[in-house]
Amino acid sequence: MEERIEQTDEPMTPDRIAGDLADLGVEPGDTLLVHSSLSSLGWVTGGPPAVVDALMGALTPEGTLVMPTHSPQYSDPSRWHNPPVPDDWEDVIRTERPPYRPDVTPTRGVGSIPECFRKYPDVRRSRHPVYSFAAWGANAEEVVAGHSYDHGMGEKSPLAAVYDRGGTVLMLGTDHDTNTSLHLAEHRADREQGVSNQTVPVLDDDGEQEFVAFEQLEYDADDFADAGQDFEDDRPEAVTRGAVGPADAKLLDQRAVVDYGADWFEANRS
Repeated sequence: MEERIEQTDEPMTPDRIAGDLADLGVEPGDTLLVHSSLSSLGWVTGGPPAVVDALMGALTPEGTLVMPTHSPQYSDPSRWHNPPVPDDWEDVIRTERPPYRPDVTPTRGVGSIPECFRKYPDVRRSRHPVYSFAAWGANAEEVVAGHSYDHGMGEKSPLAAVYDRGGTVLMLGTDHDTNTSLHLAEHRADREQGVSNQTVPVLDDDGEQEFVAFEQLEYDADDFADAGQDFEDDRPEAVTRGAVGPADAKLLDQRAVVDYGADWFEANRS
C-alpha cells in the first residue's frame, strides 16, 4: 500500500478515473472489453468497486462493459504447471470439484477488478467453465449468451460478439500478454494448431450436476507481446495511448487487433 501511495499524486476516485477514461476516448454507448491491473492505478479510493463504477459511468447504460472472468482451476489438471499437482491427484480433482456456476465460481488470474465486476447487479456471466466473460449494459445478454463449450475463445464466444459489435479493447495498466482478443486471432489464423479435450462439471438447466466434454484449441500467449508491439507499430491509427492516473492505458480497435493478429500468426508461427 505504501508503494501505491507514493506513485499517486492524489487519491484515485471514481470521478477522476472516469474523467481520464473520457480523455482517453472512452465514450457513452461504446462496447468496451477491459483488461486491467488495480495496482497500476496507485491508491484507489474504495478499491476495485471504484474502478468498476467509473467504467460503468463512462459507458452509461447505453454502452456495454465486458471483462474476462476466467476460472483456470477448471482446466485439465494434467496441464497445470504453476504449480503442478501429483499425478494421483488428477482424477480426484476432475471428478470431485464442485460444478462451475457463473454466479458462484471465483475468477483466477485475471485480477481483482473482474472478480469484483462479476458480482455486480445486472452483470451477466457466460457459461464456459474455464473461459467465461462477464458483461453489463445494453447488450450484455447478447454478448455472453450462447458461449460455446467448444473453443471457448473462438467464433461462438463473447470475444467474437465484441468483434461483431465493433468493440474497443482497453488495456488499463496491462499489455498485450493479457490481450484475450489475440486468442480469437489464433482461431482465425490459417494454420495447423493443436487441440485438446476436457471434461468439466457444470450445472444443467434443472440445476443438476453434469459433466460436459469439449474440445479446446491449445492457446499460446508466449508471443502475444511481440504480436501486439508489431500491431502498434504497423497500425498506429488503431491505437490511442494515454494515462488513467498513474497507469499507462491504451484503447485498441478490436477488429483491427484480431485481423492483424491472425495474419501475424500465419507469418510468424512455425
